[in-house]
Amino acid sequence: MVNEAKSQVNIKLISTIRPIDGESETYEMWLDGHLFEKADNLYLKYEEVQEDKTIRTTMKLGKDRALIMRAGAVKMRLPLNTVEQQMGHYESEFGSMPLMTRTKNMAFTRQAVSGDFYVQYDLLMGGQSVGNYTLDITFTEVQ
Repeated sequence: MVNEAKSQVNIKLISTIRPIDGESETYEMWLDGHLFEKADNLYLKYEEVQEDKTIRTTMKLGKDRALIMRAGAVKMRLPLNTVEQQMGHYESEFGSMPLMTRTKNMAFTRQAVSGDFYVQYDLLMGGQSVGNYTLDITFTEVQ
């Protein structure tokens, strides 16, 4: 039997990108999403629209490992693990690129249907770091 309790949540997402060469950029988004548990794992699911294109994101959250999966206008699989580097990939209309993540810091605190997820990682393409990324997500149940 699958244990899947679903809650509607409000999500505050702050993403900071520090490229190797260039200016640091920070984005803040407020999104509606869903939180659910499946096979003892917690998932956060939401959609965002960029340049009239929809991107569906599902995040599998944990204390020392996480997985970000994106579908739609952007296809990406980005595993995060504080213990070892992880291989992922990014697909666009220009083709598929292998990615590697080197997770520096990860924290996940959770109450019943609210919580905070923080991760800081280096993103590597072709063995070279393209930048340092920080993701800070806060979610709370819609009352």
